[in-house]
Amino acid sequence: MKKLLCSIALVGAVACGGSSPTPAPRPNSQVPTNSAGAPSARAAVEQFFAAVKAQDLQAMSLVWGTAKGPARNNMERAELEKREVILQCYFQHDSYSITGESQGTGGQQVFQLRLVRGQQTRNTAAYTVAGPANRWYVQDLDMAAVRDFCTGGTNSR
Repeated sequence: MKKLLCSIALVGAVACGGSSPTPAPRPNSQVPTNSAGAPSARAAVEQFFAAVKAQDLQAMSLVWGTAKGPARNNMERAELEKREVILQCYFQHDSYSITGESQGTGGQQVFQLRLVRGQQTRNTAAYTVAGPANRWYVQDLDMAAVRDFCTGGTNSR
């Protein structure tokens, strides 16, 4: 059932991804920019994957975002939670390691990652960006590389 829900949620997120304008932040949900994000791009990745492993949606929402700041300040709560559950499904891991780092486009830092879940190992990438108050956020992740983590596939790469 969890696999089905993740698949349905993914279809909804892909269908909605980025095509609609970002709603205005909700007044009482703002997190001060100095308490969101991370002090470095690497720390943003580390905090994000620690939050995924802990299944902590609140912590994820503080370090997942864009140059505008944390996702929780720039996305409706229901949409935020749907997307975080999808990210949880795809990026849940037993362990991970950063295997490389490079400069991306538009000031992004790109981290190559190796995720391990059970007997499965996948190589993927996380894209980070600097936001307000020189705080860093995980802006994007390569979900295609870990798609079978959520669907329950067992093929190793």
